[in-house]
Amino acid sequence: MANSKKRFFTHETLEKNVGLLIIFSILVVSFAGLVQIVPLFFQHYTTKVAPGVQPLQALQLIGRDVYIKEGCVGCHSQQIRTLQSEVSRYGPYSVAGEFVYDHPFLWGSKRTGPDLARVGGRYSDEWHRVHLRNPRDLVKESNMPGYYWLQHKDVSEENIQARMKTLRTLGVPYTDQQIEDAPAALKGKTEEDAVVAYLQSLGVGYMSAFREQQSSTGSN
Repeated sequence: MANSKKRFFTHETLEKNVGLLIIFSILVVSFAGLVQIVPLFFQHYTTKVAPGVQPLQALQLIGRDVYIKEGCVGCHSQQIRTLQSEVSRYGPYSVAGEFVYDHPFLWGSKRTGPDLARVGGRYSDEWHRVHLRNPRDLVKESNMPGYYWLQHKDVSEENIQARMKTLRTLGVPYTDQQIEDAPAALKGKTEEDAVVAYLQSLGVGYMSAFREQQSSTGSN
């Protein structure tokens, strides 16, 4: 029986050539990812700002940067999934419109500590200060490290205007007046003040609008 001519490019070729297998796997995964992600940039519900959501104010913006710098996103997510257990514990599940002004997103992928998407207004400023300095003073079983040094680090000289101008180029609607007034909002403030301000802002605007909508729906 005559041997059939062996083709160069076959499934067997890929399986036996690790280099080619890696390259084609990357191409397939990249293409599939783009097919899923790119359309989201053009869908209205993912690009429209959710009701009640506002750009961060100057002190809150610095607090977000400190939050990133100290690695808080490594242990705390900011994304409530649609599971009933999550909604029962944290509140309404997260929607894309809540994060339109976030650059970068801080959804996170790990929960050593609780999700913080709805933490704003849940505790007092003083509670947050004590918790940041020594978490075990409030939660005995906490394994979160203390960030006591934040209370001693001044933020008055932070380049807040440059940050706000950069964010404006990315679509965050800061006005000239807001940018001009920003340095004054940082005078005499510490990194601890900034982080507390940021935490107190999380989910507040959206939750306020959500409750109003629920109340309006219920009354009808």
